[in-house]
Amino acid sequence: MVTPIQPRLTHRRDLMARLAEPCHYDVIVVGGGATGLGVALDAAVRGLRVVLVESHDFAKGTSSRSTKLVHGGVRYLAQGNIGLVCEALHERTLLLKNAPHLAQPLPFVMPTYQWWEAPFYGIGLKMYDALAGSAGLGRTEFLSRSETLAQLPMVHTAALKGGVKYWDGQFNDARLALALARTAAVHGALLVNYCRVTALSHDVGRIAGVVCEDQFSGQVFQLKGGCVINATGVWVDELRRQDGVAAGGAASSETQPMVAPSQGVHVVVDRSFLGGEAALMVPKTADGRVLFAVPWLGKLILGTTDTPRHDLAREPEAFEEEIEFILSESARYLQRAPTRKDVRSIWVGLRPLVKPPDDEGGSTKGLSREHTILVSRTGLVTVTGGKWTTYRAMAEDVLSQCTQHQLIRPTSGGQTKNLGLVGADADSFEFQALCEPEGLHSYGSEQAWVRALPGAENWLCEGLSEAMVRFAARHEYALTVEDMLARRSRLLFLDAGLACQMAPTVAEILTEETGQDPAQSEFVHLCQHYLIRDQESP
Repeated sequence: MVTPIQPRLTHRRDLMARLAEPCHYDVIVVGGGATGLGVALDAAVRGLRVVLVESHDFAKGTSSRSTKLVHGGVRYLAQGNIGLVCEALHERTLLLKNAPHLAQPLPFVMPTYQWWEAPFYGIGLKMYDALAGSAGLGRTEFLSRSETLAQLPMVHTAALKGGVKYWDGQFNDARLALALARTAAVHGALLVNYCRVTALSHDVGRIAGVVCEDQFSGQVFQLKGGCVINATGVWVDELRRQDGVAAGGAASSETQPMVAPSQGVHVVVDRSFLGGEAALMVPKTADGRVLFAVPWLGKLILGTTDTPRHDLAREPEAFEEEIEFILSESARYLQRAPTRKDVRSIWVGLRPLVKPPDDEGGSTKGLSREHTILVSRTGLVTVTGGKWTTYRAMAEDVLSQCTQHQLIRPTSGGQTKNLGLVGADADSFEFQALCEPEGLHSYGSEQAWVRALPGAENWLCEGLSEAMVRFAARHEYALTVEDMLARRSRLLFLDAGLACQMAPTVAEILTEETGQDPAQSEFVHLCQHYLIRDQESP
């Protein structure tokens, strides 16, 4: 049985004391999203001295705002990007095996309304099966009209001819990020959230470390190490500019922006709008995008958009036209059309799409979803792009580049392929489908530890107990109400109104556990970003 990380590894006071100790790190990772956490884990497993600092909370940005899919990328197959699909299908299998409590297979059904749709899309999905080979999660099937309605009870019936069923994966993104952080800590890495890098250190023109600041106390730390990895997602260019200025190349191509942010919006409604346990996939909407309706933790996720965005707001808001697009497209396929009044929560994520040199922006559809790694003249390693499914392969690629540039000593890669994450002891817990309401199943083999804490029988609302809050504070780096209700529990993403109601109670428990201000008022204000505006659509 995998035991939870002991308090000494996650208690804020002890973390900051350890950060203040003199140490020359082999790897300094800046950024606590999927990419940075994957790199930290891989490096720690190799026996390297690793520290990771994150300016906010782990997975605060894009990594907690995905469509919750572990997938090979059906649309990338249509684009002819076979290599990307094959890699993602391979990594999909590893992720489901290494975190079975957080990632599971999910059936998708594509309803067909034209005679040609089933053979056209079915052939492509059969190819998807072939590429997956023995790593496939289930075979693609052609469904009759009645079989399609059995899978998707609330899909539009007018002109429905049948459907195509295929398999991909689903996961809990924020809790997977947390599992990566905790597993890395088990292997000796030091991970600190709410610690912002304010400057890069250089020595004779080479990267030599970072300066960071505790966002609570204001204490400043000087971290030394010759391998600094910039894994800050859509914000990588900020650190690259600092590095370029230090190297005397402020106007060089090395400091030209490499990221074109794309905004993805997701709308959450009650699961009854779709029914069943399968997800709905529409391969081509009115404007050529893909539409998903995915059952997740007792609710239904509708999305997503792909809209260029030119600012890097930490809490971007959905554009009105994006909300209207998702609701209107959903109405074309669901018997009961969701309206603005039915929306429980809206979340927006910024995708770090990599743009070619001299690209001026515009549409993001043609930009690369593959990850890109750059090593500057000073030795700063920047990685961005990619997607959650391939986080592990991205980490291996990053450390391979670090080795090739002699930034770290040669080490043996591939050690995370069969590494179960914290909570992944599949023999010690019963599986519960991720489409079911939130609860203890996301804790995997640590469920017994949660049940042993005070308040285990005190359920604050469906899916959230007092003991879960205490466990988050003691073992999961949680410091604020947002940490708890947005990422340890996913309540903010499922029902923003209810999350706002739970804030005072959660704040009281966190204060008792941590002895510091849990930022309740800030969370209540944040909830407004996840609530739909009152006015009806025109």
